[in-house]
Amino acid sequence: MFGGAAGGGKSYAQLIDSFLYAMKYPASKQLILRRTLPELEKSLIRVSLGLFDSSVYKYNAAKHTGIFVNGSIIDFGYCDRENDVYKYQSAEYDVIRFDELTHFTEDMYIYLMSRIRGVNDYPKQIKSSTNPGGVGHSWVKGRFIDRCVDGIYSDGTGTRQFIPAKVSDNSFLMKNDKGYINRLNRLSEKDRRALLYGDWDIFDGQYFSEFRRSIHVIKPFSIPKHWKKYFTMDYGLDMFAGYFIAVDTFGKAYVYKEIYKPNLIISAAAKEIIAAEEKDISLYYAPPDLYNRRQDTGKSVAEIFAEYGILLAKSENNRVQGWYNLKEWLMPYKDEAGHTTANLVIFENCTNLIRTLPALTFDRTNPNDVANTPHEITHAPDALRYFVSGRPSPAVVKQMEEGEKSYDRQIEDFISY
Repeated sequence: MFGGAAGGGKSYAQLIDSFLYAMKYPASKQLILRRTLPELEKSLIRVSLGLFDSSVYKYNAAKHTGIFVNGSIIDFGYCDRENDVYKYQSAEYDVIRFDELTHFTEDMYIYLMSRIRGVNDYPKQIKSSTNPGGVGHSWVKGRFIDRCVDGIYSDGTGTRQFIPAKVSDNSFLMKNDKGYINRLNRLSEKDRRALLYGDWDIFDGQYFSEFRRSIHVIKPFSIPKHWKKYFTMDYGLDMFAGYFIAVDTFGKAYVYKEIYKPNLIISAAAKEIIAAEEKDISLYYAPPDLYNRRQDTGKSVAEIFAEYGILLAKSENNRVQGWYNLKEWLMPYKDEAGHTTANLVIFENCTNLIRTLPALTFDRTNPNDVANTPHEITHAPDALRYFVSGRPSPAVVKQMEEGEKSYDRQIEDFISY
């Protein structure tokens, strides 16, 4: 997938790549998709007629098909409704291209993947281009942005690659429309972050619009011994989400280690915490429901954790107030050196918290609360909510010699740069 900022030349890239593929592989078959036919006619079809040389390419308007001199074809198609995918039920293609992938649903994408087939030895590919936002934002982000570490992901059955698009990469646009960036700068902050910077961590309906990967996600470093350490959890058999968090002498929190595993009974979850080998934990935060006695054992979850030496501290469970508190912790601000940071930052190894926190949306019935669906993405943020609701205190300031720069300020300077 090639995507991100608006004006990155994504549609042109699709068409040029399709032309090169068609000419290299005679009698090859490609499908280029937009959500609606009018979108196709006003963009890709119109551009292709001006881009492809008429000596090697002809367009059949009745069939919405481009035909090359060597027998290769490009079908221009659309999927306006979910059932439109069945128009391609008997088709087979070497390459399928989605233009504005976030306008499609995941079911459409998965079904059309099955139309990639054929007995020739040509490369079989799905190539997509898009901007952030749209009905498919969450699943596209999960498939390509969150999963493709360093741009590439492979699971043994295939390879995914994400190529970020930036408006500054489009030298043609920068040369011929110098006012384009100025027009993007006039947009609202949300739209500007999505379309100018290609920020995938913001979308319509997002609860934590304060979250910015460039601010809240940092490189790991060794936690100073005098910082105060906490552990916070959301426990359930479907998922155990636990986080180790250090707080410096200025009250800034660093989420530095993650436990995120399903199907753990209580004793197994306790052993996971012990196996992390984290010493000097000041408090283990947990929600009030873990103190309820279970019918099968007569013991509460908290009592079973205590049997393993883990004494839980009961956090408040006022959801709305907890989310408001977390918003305050995440709010970006300028530090003394002029660098933008926040009172809560996350080590990049805490991948599930980084994935799920910005994915939370507003509850439709209570816009002050977070939606509890899809449930899978709520576990890690809930654990973080219990931490801020527990009112963690900062580390004690150590005695310094006159003129000595505090270790915490050294860490701050290191992180800022």
